[in-house]
Amino acid sequence: MTNDKSRRSFINAMAMGITASSLSLLTNPLYANDERFVPLQLDNAAGWFNKIKGKHRIVYDGANPNKGLPIIWNWAYYASNNQTGSTDNNITAMSVLRHGGIALALDSFLWEKYQLGNMFGIIDSASQKPSIRNLYYEPQNGDFPLPEINGIKKMQERGALFCVCDLAIKKMTHDIAAKKGLDPALVYTDWISHILPDIQLVPSGVWALGIAQEHGCGYIYAG
Repeated sequence: MTNDKSRRSFINAMAMGITASSLSLLTNPLYANDERFVPLQLDNAAGWFNKIKGKHRIVYDGANPNKGLPIIWNWAYYASNNQTGSTDNNITAMSVLRHGGIALALDSFLWEKYQLGNMFGIIDSASQKPSIRNLYYEPQNGDFPLPEINGIKKMQERGALFCVCDLAIKKMTHDIAAKKGLDPALVYTDWISHILPDIQLVPSGVWALGIAQEHGCGYIYAG
């Protein structure tokens, strides 16, 4: 519901005449509080960390796709704690998708539209070509090294948390827009509108890693 409201707000702003001149607003920290450019998802970013629960808490730094390790290790943390006697409600693994890892947080529509597999060097095991679908949300046979590994959607159902870096999205969409001669504000809106369900947009990945550790999470680099 929050995502839909944010998308409508941002798209309405576009309709009011915001053009390529918006680039300075998107990249200039002086405009960080300009509601035309800060999605409403960010309003709840700090409170979102209150979902961290249980005795066993870890945060994975997903700075790059790294063959899905920011997702695989999230699953492995649950699997290992289950094996040693802990239930899912006593575990929280969080994956912070930032820098080159942001592709993992975006839906397959965007992967095909912007050729994200080629952009981020992610190969579809079935076609052996750059992937035009997100391999990590609802993995198909062969996407992960073991068939029992859960993707993002299943891990969310188990209580795992995933967030994505707004700063990295702004930088990447700025670069794409400059290369293709597009309006950077509209490309940014497009990407924000296609973040996977229940993945939290955060101001930056490094900020999220710090907040997670303040909530008792151990840190592991997964990118």
